[in-house]
Amino acid sequence: MIKSELIAKIAENNPNLYLRDVERIVGTIFDTISDALANGERVELRGFGAFSTKERASRVGRNPRTGEQVSVDQKLVPFFKCGKEMREKLNDN
Repeated sequence: MIKSELIAKIAENNPNLYLRDVERIVGTIFDTISDALANGERVELRGFGAFSTKERASRVGRNPRTGEQVSVDQKLVPFFKCGKEMREKLNDN
């Protein structure tokens, strides 16, 4: 499912909301989660999961085109841990 499909599904399930309002709500949620992660915060949605960041250490990588070794800097990457209710829902099929 892509963002536009998510927006359409929410709008379909809530006919009292305008599509532009649903777009704004979904965008605000995603922006808020992104901003929190950028500030080093953890975002937990009970029953769904938790978003956090993990640190990847610097390393020596390889350019796949030339085979040349390159230095890859340390960086933060987003991480999602599935909640218990979601895991159970996925595995009850």
